[in-house]
Amino acid sequence: MFAEPESLEITNIATAEDKPESTALRVFTWFSVGIAVATVGIFVGREIVSRYKFKRRTPYDFYANAGEHQAGEFGVGI
Repeated sequence: MFAEPESLEITNIATAEDKPESTALRVFTWFSVGIAVATVGIFVGREIVSRYKFKRRTPYDFYANAGEHQAGEFGVGI
């Protein structure tokens, strides 16, 4: 006799957890967490790549575009 109310209580709890609203909210939450993790991963990856490129510069990279100001002379129309 005492086992019957416990089994009813367990089934009521199980049906309350499987509501469509809670399932949709759970899916939305996990999707949001996944998007946030992907965004942070992309940002961290970009920072790591930019710092790696900054450390690998040579002295010639500082003056790579020093003499390339001649492009403004073309198309003057004179």
